[in-house]
Amino acid sequence: MGFRIRKSIQIVPGVRMNVSRSGIGYSVGGKGVRVTKHANGRVSRTVSIPGTGISHQQTLRRSTSTQRPRAAQPSSTRTVHPASAPLPPPTSPPKPAKPGLLAPAWEKDLFALLQSRQPNDFIAVARKHGRSTPHARLLAAILEGLLHVELGRGNPQAQERARFLLGWSAAQDATRPLLDFVLEYLPDRTWPVEIMPAVTAKLRIVDDVVLLAVAELHQSAGDLPAAIWSAEQARPTTHAALSLADLYSDAGRHQDVIELTNDVTNADDTTALLLGLRGRAFAQLGFNDAAREVFKEALRVRSRSAAIRHRVLLERAQVDLTQNRKAAARKSIEKVLAEDPSYPGLPEALTALN
Repeated sequence: MGFRIRKSIQIVPGVRMNVSRSGIGYSVGGKGVRVTKHANGRVSRTVSIPGTGISHQQTLRRSTSTQRPRAAQPSSTRTVHPASAPLPPPTSPPKPAKPGLLAPAWEKDLFALLQSRQPNDFIAVARKHGRSTPHARLLAAILEGLLHVELGRGNPQAQERARFLLGWSAAQDATRPLLDFVLEYLPDRTWPVEIMPAVTAKLRIVDDVVLLAVAELHQSAGDLPAAIWSAEQARPTTHAALSLADLYSDAGRHQDVIELTNDVTNADDTTALLLGLRGRAFAQLGFNDAAREVFKEALRVRSRSAAIRHRVLLERAQVDLTQNRKAAARKSIEKVLAEDPSYPGLPEALTALN
């Protein structure tokens, strides 16, 4: 039996470098989805349901070493002008997947409802197939719950129904038929989840949309322990980190916020807001100078969302007021006032300033 040398090194959270005798490869992702570039050039995607042992791997690009070399063209070959070259035959777009004739009834019934905007449709399928096919009931609960999240904004009854359905779904064990259905018929379907004000993520089922959506619903209902548990089950992504940092902050777990946001840099709106929460955590623990440095990094890129910049500016103003730096606090508050007089929290900041 030959020996094999392999070492995996974490570069940043979610990104690993794999060193072996055949070369160096990279992998990106975490629990649920991971894309790997192997040393031989092959690129693969692995989708799994954490905690179940169920996974599915697909090759996105074959190994460069297995590609057949292109034969060299003799120098006497006549060059054909593009305008005179024959046009390739037209290609028709791939037909969307649909259940075959021998597919089970539950699969056909759920597939027929994928475009439905009526939550009661999924209740009927759950009642019809739930006893004999538990994964059909679970899928129906997920799809109904996500539909309530999408359409039920401002409707307390719809939000509570979504919280019940998705909370129950998050606690269930996934099955192979469920994963197959999602990969076959919902590979790119997304649902909007408001992680925080001004940050809405479009997530797929394999992106932990169920866990992050129900975490926000639990938070809105005031059930922070359930919200934190849900967010902690999600694979480590920036949106999951933002959800968890916001929940830790609400729960007064400021040291956890700092540990969660270590090594975060201002790369986009989400990471800028993560830095804002990190600065707030430092301020809550009394490290005002460290908080001010973090806020400076969060505000460094001026192209970030106005709502996120305004939140960070008000947080920085609060730190300045704590240290009796009223001139600096006034500058931050007046900047928000000039750009958005109706921004939430602005009246309280003005009162504290005066």
